[in-house]
Amino acid sequence: MNLTLKIWRQKGPQEKGQMVEYKVTDISEHMSFLEMMDVLNESLVAKNEVPIAFDHDCREGICGMCSLHINGEAHGPDRGITTCQLHMRTFKDGDTIYIEPWRAKAFPVIKDLIVDRTAFERIQQAGGYISVNTSGNTQDANAIPISKRNADLSMDAAACIGCGACVASCKNSSAMLFVSAKVSQFALLPQGKIEAADRVRNMVKQMDEEGFGNCTNTGACEVECPKGISLENIARMNREYLKASII
Repeated sequence: MNLTLKIWRQKGPQEKGQMVEYKVTDISEHMSFLEMMDVLNESLVAKNEVPIAFDHDCREGICGMCSLHINGEAHGPDRGITTCQLHMRTFKDGDTIYIEPWRAKAFPVIKDLIVDRTAFERIQQAGGYISVNTSGNTQDANAIPISKRNADLSMDAAACIGCGACVASCKNSSAMLFVSAKVSQFALLPQGKIEAADRVRNMVKQMDEEGFGNCTNTGACEVECPKGISLENIARMNREYLKASII
């Protein structure tokens, strides 16, 4: 395939960015999207031009680093996948593809397609942990009865990889789906009950301080989440926050 790529280029956080057009040729439909980006970067390096900076790590849909806005959609036109799992067979010969970084106040651009997502890390540090008795009398977690429904819901919430697609797809740049997944992961289990009230208060407070917007229930976050995190987690977090507010 021969493609036209319009890619956001920005030298640094304080620099003015712009869309730059590139042509790529002989792209196999079996390539992943990031492999296509590698081909482009190799051609730029061969011409002594600065390659395009973009995040990637595992390339297996696990780490959440490959966060790109492709043709106006978080992680591209497919569903239930990350950018690294997007394949070029999704596109057609002659297509023009627009590639941009996440757009959110809380995710400032570092360079080109890379944004600073440490806001997510600070939110998790505010409450994403549990107390564990390490005195030598620790109870085996397998000995604590948990209903299968709660265990399954907790595991579903824990599937969140923190890629930020929910923020990028939300018209308000809300992080509610991400935060609610982290809250729900522990709120549903006995081990998470000890810090439950402090956790939800602190994580919501940190989310607001980071500059994320509010949730208005449009549902775009769930649609474009590569792990299918449910909006039910937002409802659960709201209940947890209400309970914590009246304790």
